Amino acid sequence: MMQLAEILLAEGLVDEGQLSAAFDEHQRIGRSLGRVLVDQGVLTERQLVASLAQQIGLPFVDLEEHAVDGSATGRVSGAVCRRHTALPIGYADDGKLMVAMADPGNVFAIDDMRSMTGLEIRPVVATKSDVLAAIDRYYRADQDMDDLTSAMDLGADDTEDLSKVKEIVEDAPIVKFVNLLITQAIQDRASDIHLEPTEHDLRVRYRIDGVLHEVMRSPRAIQSGVISRLKIMSDINIAERRIPQDGRMSIAAHGKKIDLRVATLPTVWGEKVVMRILDNSTARLDLADLGFG
Repeated sequence: MMQLAEILLAEGLVDEGQLSAAFDEHQRIGRSLGRVLVDQGVLTERQLVASLAQQIGLPFVDLEEHAVDGSATGRVSGAVCRRHTALPIGYADDGKLMVAMADPGNVFAIDDMRSMTGLEIRPVVATKSDVLAAIDRYYRADQDMDDLTSAMDLGADDTEDLSKVKEIVEDAPIVKFVNLLITQAIQDRASDIHLEPTEHDLRVRYRIDGVLHEVMRSPRAIQSGVISRLKIMSDINIAERRIPQDGRMSIAAHGKKIDLRVATLPTVWGEKVVMRILDNSTARLDLADLGFG
């Protein structure tokens, strides 16, 4: 196995002089060589962790750039992820669950996630700060959606009274819920959002890298308000529920316009909505960025 110093030199991340100075400091204060190089500003945290990952023969993942599969994160609770500083981010070609870990040698984390998911675990390496930020990002959105669902008027299912519908769709929890659905889809780099009514609930799926992933199921009672809100935002006739309809909406973010094409389709259990995100930029966006704060 190559030594860290050899990898850093081979990658051109340090020169001999920087390495020698850092080694002297390492011997003087007893801190690891890599940490000294970061403290001295020679390396970034990501460069160090990527080099350490190379040293142990594991892939490094930059969670600022890597799309996270919502169906993978949904297999493990946020509490477990925080306890182990580890986050499921997707699936390997062989079906193993890919987990970004700050400490890939943590066998307790691997065992916990294996027992919770029933899947074999494939560790990949990420910086601790990136893992914690990603956990906050993805599990906060889940908790926000749960909280908003609980706050909604659950007596609004399939109302035919248009004045009542218009009142419902302007209700703050409905507005925030819809905005969060769109925000999270952009965050996950989804190309499409599917809202599919079933007999018992409203299923939400995102299409990520060509594959549909279920991200949540909400009470059927919020279906009318959520779908009507989307229709109003897309300039679609909310009174018409028997025929397919199309519309568009636009969201401004950082001076850039993100367009969504919206289609509704009547089904046995109500209207299905599919939204195509036409400009899914790589920028990390939150509710405030999208003007929803």
